Amino acid sequence: MQSFSLGGFWSESTGRLCMIGSGSSNRNSGKVRTFNAVLKLNYSTSFNVSGSLISGVLQSVDSEPSLNYFEPVSILGVRSPGNYEFSLVDNGKESSCLSEGVNLDVSKANGGLCSVIVHRRIRFGLDYDKDCDKVNCSSIIKDAKDVPSIMFFRQIKCVDQGKLQILLDFRSSSSISVFFPFDPNSTLIGEGAWDEKKNVVCGVACRVLNGASIDECSIKFSLRYPKVFSLRNRDSIVGKIWSDKSKDDPSYFDMIRLRSVWEVSPGLKNVPGLRYEYTEVDSARRIYVIKNLAEHKGKTYPNGNSADMRFDMLVIDDKGEVAWGVANPLFVGDQPYKYQPYGPSPMWTESDVDLLSNDSRLLNISYEISYSYRSSDGRILDRGFVISAEGVYDRLSGVLCMVGCKQLHVRYENHSSAKNDSLDCDILVTVQFSPLNAAEKYRAKGTIKSTRIESDPLYFGPVSLSSKSFYTGQTKESIWRMDLEITMVLVSNTFACLFVGLQLFHVKKHAEVVPFISVLMLIVLTLGHMVPLLLNFEALFVKNRNQQKNVFLQSGGWLEVNEIIVRAVTMVAFLLQFRLLQLTLSERQGDESRKGLWDAERKVLYIFLPLYLSGGLIAWFVHLWKNTHPTPFLQPHQRPLPFREHFYQQTSFWSDLKSYGGFVIDGFLLPQIVLNMFSKSNEKALAASFYIGTTLVRLLPHGYDLYRAHSFSGYLDLSYIYANHKMDFYSTAWDIIIPCGGLLLAIFISLQQRFGGQCLLPKRFRTDDAVYEKVSVDNSVELQGEPVQKNFL
Repeated sequence: MQSFSLGGFWSESTGRLCMIGSGSSNRNSGKVRTFNAVLKLNYSTSFNVSGSLISGVLQSVDSEPSLNYFEPVSILGVRSPGNYEFSLVDNGKESSCLSEGVNLDVSKANGGLCSVIVHRRIRFGLDYDKDCDKVNCSSIIKDAKDVPSIMFFRQIKCVDQGKLQILLDFRSSSSISVFFPFDPNSTLIGEGAWDEKKNVVCGVACRVLNGASIDECSIKFSLRYPKVFSLRNRDSIVGKIWSDKSKDDPSYFDMIRLRSVWEVSPGLKNVPGLRYEYTEVDSARRIYVIKNLAEHKGKTYPNGNSADMRFDMLVIDDKGEVAWGVANPLFVGDQPYKYQPYGPSPMWTESDVDLLSNDSRLLNISYEISYSYRSSDGRILDRGFVISAEGVYDRLSGVLCMVGCKQLHVRYENHSSAKNDSLDCDILVTVQFSPLNAAEKYRAKGTIKSTRIESDPLYFGPVSLSSKSFYTGQTKESIWRMDLEITMVLVSNTFACLFVGLQLFHVKKHAEVVPFISVLMLIVLTLGHMVPLLLNFEALFVKNRNQQKNVFLQSGGWLEVNEIIVRAVTMVAFLLQFRLLQLTLSERQGDESRKGLWDAERKVLYIFLPLYLSGGLIAWFVHLWKNTHPTPFLQPHQRPLPFREHFYQQTSFWSDLKSYGGFVIDGFLLPQIVLNMFSKSNEKALAASFYIGTTLVRLLPHGYDLYRAHSFSGYLDLSYIYANHKMDFYSTAWDIIIPCGGLLLAIFISLQQRFGGQCLLPKRFRTDDAVYEKVSVDNSVELQGEPVQKNFL
């Protein structure tokens, strides 16, 4: 990458900009190189289409032997001056404009034509009228290797009089760029004007020569907005482009039809007259009545004009191949779909919505369903399908039944084309939406079937589709739940700090009980606070880069701030827990008489270290088994699929290991219980507030998980903050077993500290060793040091 810092002067009389400066590059292995360069730009003094181009060169100041020398770089650009003169349309060159059909008068939109044809690129497909070869088709772009199949339209200037300065770029489907390309070999520059009589944009385009000049302004085009849409006519903008030359001219080409996808400016929302004409809805209604007309009582399904009717989907065909796509409503009843991302979307009033909800249960609706296949490495392949469909939606059962049409791509020797007169309309689309008030695995499931006989060349096997995307209400519900969980995490970690602080106060008041605390138990608790800090250390100082959460929740930076607060409180708990561990170790090492406690601790370690390692191996085997027998993330399928890794939800071993670690921390009292047994201690080493409070802090997430499973209909694992499934074992069974086990361990500790460490053992396993206690000594009576002995058991 190279960047330059330049300064110079502008000559208004000659239209030249000359600048000199230096630049740097880190292209070669990160080494920075410095360049000295001169930039020369030539601006035309005219302000019409001929003066739209800017040409220049960037040259090196150094000579060729120098390491800082670089080859001259040619520059070509387009400008749109404020005093631009529309020389082509003003001179009548856009006359003889072709128009057909009934069109919308977009000049009546708020803001006129400029509010409809906005300052962005619009993609058009190209339909060639007849079989063409290199001579007839590719001459629209000279010396093209492949015949263009796509045209990008870009408005760079628009005035209130309905005049446009535009760029037209022609591409093959294999050379599509994210940004609007400006290649002088494939780009035309021109002008257009709105014809109020024909309701069409008429324009003239010119070729760009290699010498940065304009020539051959003999290409004409027209664009119009159809007033009536139907199942077989879904193009929001259509038009034509043709050559004004004679057929004998080398640059002549046959007329090409233009059709855009359903993506136009929202400026059309106030244009009157736009409507949809249903042609196959009666057939879809008859099919649905024959199949099913049952009412699902007690269940609520999406409103026909709600944002929930649009959904992303996973598609699996009869061969097991996987594709991804989207189903987008176009018209609901007689009105355009309210939540169309770009399309003509008139403002819906409350009366319109009430009319839909109070009308008959079957609602007319039209869709556009598109999906494309991907390669094994996730790249989108050129092979894809677009199905136009219309039918009925039953708002009482959530069933969508439609008749669809699929465009047939006509392939020629050097290009492919899709024509509206080449449609397969023998397609049936059925979709079942899940209820809004139920926790269903799928938001929508359905099939796309061909109604032709299997021997027909256009027949295709059943295609299944499914969606796990969220309803709008579920999204709001998840955001509310995340706010609640953030609060619960903060409260939980704060109480964890409080309980450790009470234990520190307890050992400060009763210093003699410190050696009787299990070191292994404290290590487990300390690691339980330290590991989350290590895994999320960057959240304390760096913005969280988990884009999945931000895309779904649109949280800006608030979620990251909350996470930083949570990590800070966790660090306080870790420091307090580490201080308790330090006090226990120092107290034991400073007292030589506590050798027996070290022996007991060693026995505890001998028991639990193999136990923990065995549990880790079991977690590893379970992980291998889960990934060997995966559960489909979006769509179950019986046969092995070639792209399974893209839609099967697999967990990493590290995630399963973290869950096992959370399970170990849930049983943090086990080492203390065993230590009490070996040491036969009845010391109150742990404060009741510590072991009961910490147990509740560990067990409450499982109770909340049970509540969450029955109270929230959605499922979004990446948004779980409290009772995170990646940090412990969570399921209905575990949420019952772990709390019961944790409370039982707390009861055992209470019994041991009251009746002795071996009170939990049967009598035949108890030892009769004496337990010595310290007694107070009266200064007035001198005792001979005889120990007071009592048999505790």
